[in-house]
Amino acid sequence: MMLMLSNDDGYFSPGLACLAETLSTIAEIIVVAPERDRSGASNSLTLDRPLNLRRAANGFYYVNGTPTDCVHLAVTGMLETQPDMVISGINAGANMGDDTIYSGTVAAATEGFLLGIPAIAVSLASRTLAHYDTAARVVADLVQQFEKRTHSLPWLLNVNVPDIPYEQLQGREVTRLGKRHKAEPVVKGTNPHGETVYWVGAAGKAQDAGAGTDFYAIAQRRVSITPLQMDLTQYSQLDAVGTWLAGDAA
Repeated sequence: MMLMLSNDDGYFSPGLACLAETLSTIAEIIVVAPERDRSGASNSLTLDRPLNLRRAANGFYYVNGTPTDCVHLAVTGMLETQPDMVISGINAGANMGDDTIYSGTVAAATEGFLLGIPAIAVSLASRTLAHYDTAARVVADLVQQFEKRTHSLPWLLNVNVPDIPYEQLQGREVTRLGKRHKAEPVVKGTNPHGETVYWVGAAGKAQDAGAGTDFYAIAQRRVSITPLQMDLTQYSQLDAVGTWLAGDAA
């Protein structure tokens, strides 16, 4: 079994190193990750310049582009055979609720999924980041389960893991995405040249965090596993928009 690993924190990330070390004991791995931290890059592709692929001393490949670039380049040009899975992470911090829209971690996995490959995005839901090993073992469990019992269609899973010892996990739960309050305002400042600069504000706190959500599962010390889809169509509004347009034409 061959696994392709990527992330959005950069090829030097301790979360990626931990994931690679753990998964290399159960599968063949290849790592293609961004050359620098590209957190929040979402699904952006670099179309205005060529990309460079280089190899680090530890054997990881890195690209001067986005997480999506890394997976796209590897699957469509670099690798001679398609990987059995694309795994992105371990992200330094949660990717729950609205985070998935902005997340480069989720984007790397999404690109694999769009190219027809089962994919997992994994994040350690904490700011202290003490137990990357727990998240790595959770992914190893999922990979081994997939190897024994494959799914009929490629799927995209967003996995968030509590930052606690593996033995203290309270199981796994299939969840839906919760929702955050709107983000905090930008933070205004001045740089050394006297120019006004702005830092994007912190993400909002959880708003929809009830039973069944990813936020709730993490609060209960359970692994949250959310299947994602790429169809953004708002089906419940199709008729309403059609009626609105017809009324305007009249």
